[in-house]
Amino acid sequence: MSIAESVSAPFRPWSEEPAGRPDRRKIRARIGGLHCSLCTGTIEKALGRMPGVDKVAVSLTHEQALVEYDPSIARPEQLLQTLKDIGYTISDPRKLRAYEEEERDLVHEARRFVLAVVLTVATIPIIADPTVGWIGFLPALVCLSLGAFVFFVLRSTGLWAAVGAAAGLAVMALSLLYLNLAGHLTSVAPWLAGALALVLVFGVGQHILRMAFQALRRGILNQHVLLEIGAFAGIAGGIIGLLLDRPDYPTAAFFSVSVMVGTYHIFSEWLSLIVKTRSSQAVKRLLDLRPATARVVRDGQELEVPIEEVKIGDHVRIRPGERIPTDGVVVSGYSGVDQSLVTGESLPVERREGDPVIGGSINGSGTLLVKTTAVGEGSFLQHVIRHVEDARALKPGILHLVDRVLRIYTPTVLIVAALAVVGWLIGSWLSTGHADVERAVFAGLSVLVMGYPCAVGISAPLSIVRGAGQAAERGVLMRTGEAFQGFRLVEKIVLDKTGTLTEGRPTVREIEALAGQEHELLAVAAAAETRSEHPLAQALVKAAFERSITPPDVEAFEAFPGRGVIARIGDAEVIVGSPRFMSERNVALGTLEEKTGALEAAGRTVIAVAKEGRLLGIVAVGDTVRPDAASAVATLCKAGLSTVLVTGDNERAARRIGREVGIDDVHAGVLPQDKAAIVRRLQADARVAMVGDGINDAPALMQADIGIAMGGGTDIALESADIIILSNRLSALSEARDISSRSYRKMVQNVVLAFMFNGGGIPLAATGLIHPIWAMVAMAVSVTAIFINSLWGNPRLFFEAIGSVGRPIAAALPQGA
Repeated sequence: MSIAESVSAPFRPWSEEPAGRPDRRKIRARIGGLHCSLCTGTIEKALGRMPGVDKVAVSLTHEQALVEYDPSIARPEQLLQTLKDIGYTISDPRKLRAYEEEERDLVHEARRFVLAVVLTVATIPIIADPTVGWIGFLPALVCLSLGAFVFFVLRSTGLWAAVGAAAGLAVMALSLLYLNLAGHLTSVAPWLAGALALVLVFGVGQHILRMAFQALRRGILNQHVLLEIGAFAGIAGGIIGLLLDRPDYPTAAFFSVSVMVGTYHIFSEWLSLIVKTRSSQAVKRLLDLRPATARVVRDGQELEVPIEEVKIGDHVRIRPGERIPTDGVVVSGYSGVDQSLVTGESLPVERREGDPVIGGSINGSGTLLVKTTAVGEGSFLQHVIRHVEDARALKPGILHLVDRVLRIYTPTVLIVAALAVVGWLIGSWLSTGHADVERAVFAGLSVLVMGYPCAVGISAPLSIVRGAGQAAERGVLMRTGEAFQGFRLVEKIVLDKTGTLTEGRPTVREIEALAGQEHELLAVAAAAETRSEHPLAQALVKAAFERSITPPDVEAFEAFPGRGVIARIGDAEVIVGSPRFMSERNVALGTLEEKTGALEAAGRTVIAVAKEGRLLGIVAVGDTVRPDAASAVATLCKAGLSTVLVTGDNERAARRIGREVGIDDVHAGVLPQDKAAIVRRLQADARVAMVGDGINDAPALMQADIGIAMGGGTDIALESADIIILSNRLSALSEARDISSRSYRKMVQNVVLAFMFNGGGIPLAATGLIHPIWAMVAMAVSVTAIFINSLWGNPRLFFEAIGSVGRPIAAALPQGA
């Protein structure tokens, strides 16, 4: 678990945001170190009790918090400092952490775990009992196994470093075991074990102690409190043994329990961090749609200035192919603007003087001069991002089964442990006349060790590692816990049109040539459009070349923006453009007028072609449906899911796509925020999944119970999703749902196994008949059983995740991803 270090420099928070009420403000933070719902509960309680705080929402899977407060009472720096005081790291959610920084955290936690293992390996031979016969070999086997695991953890840092560390551990363990079995450690073993316990609790595991202290200060009971009570109980039992100085008192064993419990907790934290980091790094290439600079025209001069210095009213020049830096209105120029990344509209939109443009769009072949109308937080792009982040922080999420239990588990274990201690003290005093302190400490410590939810905490991460590996092999990236738990429960699935059901690229779909002259029609149309960079023109040229048609040479060319072109080929005048342009040029559509209306009603863009005033025919251009779209939709329907089509495109195009793929419920002309509203309405009576690929889909992806992004989509859509279809196959949707069901079953099996050990062992431990060391062994057995169940038949998934720490991300990603 990543822990915040104390910083002497004054802490300055990032910007506040407006809330729903004018007298309230919001601030969000990315939180590092969240482990389970006990962590989210700790944060919600700690912040919720502060004066002026109205609402706190924490998302475990997205590691974000959203706090709404009264700025006249609470200050954002105080709220965020509280998070740091509790022990969590915080960062600006609008910025991505560098891969190298995340990898340093993983390596740091790996070293922490290795240090804890060293202390455990030193402890085990010290408490080995030479009188138990062949079982005395068990400590040696455990130490060698831990040494092998340390070798594997350190393998990525270098072969000889890993060999040296593992060999050193083995030599140390065998040497201590020999000295103990030979009787040379009898008098010093308790002191050695006590020193090791103090080093782990106050040294290697001091972050756990700090977090437990901060939680207790605020009256919060969580897993850190439970661990530290167990660790201090072990230390207390050992100190009692040192004071009593009785040969039969298990002083070293008490100290050793503190070491082992802490080591297992650190391992669980580290594994959880690996899973979360690896599942997000593959898509943390968030695309910054705003250019870093803009060309501003001031006093007749064109200056390149940082985007932050652009002001409302500035005139910005955008050259062909460049990304538009700000929202604005075209002052001069004409161009086709590709807004697909922002609006989802597949076809470029023509923009001329007086037309609005959206920051983040890509300019086409023309040069535009744009007057800035919105910058920074007021821009369209920032509004979309804010919608995404609101959904991210406020999304309730599907809590892990283990997390729901853990809300009452910790106080229950503490109560049982206290009752066991008090019961033995009072019972022994009433029956024998003196209090049996040793047995009371035995019982309380055994309950704490047996009841510590290490096995439960590690069960979910192991299930996620297994499911994530299976999914990646099929081109599916499962990013969050919702993906594993919730997709199996989805009843309705909402699909975006452009880029999801369709390819997102305009192509020639139909050709209607008079007198069967299709070859001449395409040749003339392609020739006239060869000089144009408009995607519709390029679609005509591409269609001609695909049919091995060579366009004739063009001698003259004149473009009429937004309508068409007039070209001279040889001695003939050729007109290519919209039906309306033909009418303006007195070219009648004749028998094709009805067909033109039908094609437009079907959502096609119709281009008419005429030569010497005579209509040659029409060409219909439209988007292409993915080859597997219809079969994928049919498979989803067969599985009992209701399918819904939602798009920002026009009604005719949307209805046509819906008919082709087999979707009857179609919503067209929908804005980004309205997509999320549609998802919310559908969620009133069912769990909903949303499939999309554009920025305009991001708020809906976050609003849905399960957000699914196509791998070829924009990075902000990928970052908003729970599941990413890296292969871009729609058929992978049903495969992902199957993996969700299997992974959830495995998670439930692990939880059942964990509570069979923990739940069954606690009553036995309370009797005082179980030695704390054997309680520790039972906990280790439970972890091993869960490990075997999670990875049975495919253990390489776990070892690949562990072995990837410290390696470049390309090598760390699973094959097939």
